[in-house]
Amino acid sequence: MKNPFALAALTLLLATPALADPAVGTWKTQPDRKNLTSLVRIAPCGAALCGTVLKAFDPSGREVSTPNIGKRLFWDLKPAGNGRYAGGTVYVPLLNVEAKASARLAGNSLTVTGCKAGICDGQTWSRVN
Repeated sequence: MKNPFALAALTLLLATPALADPAVGTWKTQPDRKNLTSLVRIAPCGAALCGTVLKAFDPSGREVSTPNIGKRLFWDLKPAGNGRYAGGTVYVPLLNVEAKASARLAGNSLTVTGCKAGICDGQTWSRVN
């Protein structure tokens, strides 16, 4: 394409569905087995969504440092219609396990589930922004 404006318009058009995905944003997790909560940023990565740990907090709400900050919790999660997402992988830091990921968005709640060998577990996260 020789017209830079046409190329920019095409790029924007192709990027719009991923940018407009309602799951994109920052989410607060439920407490984990160590009673820590985290902020997870969900962002487009290619044609899918990825989630990365931004911060972690102790039960009093004080920010804490953990080795999980900056790590991807899930990747390749793709919209599957009706607020559902599937086809991705989730990493469970406390268990050091990767599992099949799925999620369901309902308003400002996102239920994220991981399944491995027929065993599933998950959390419901709350939207921060």
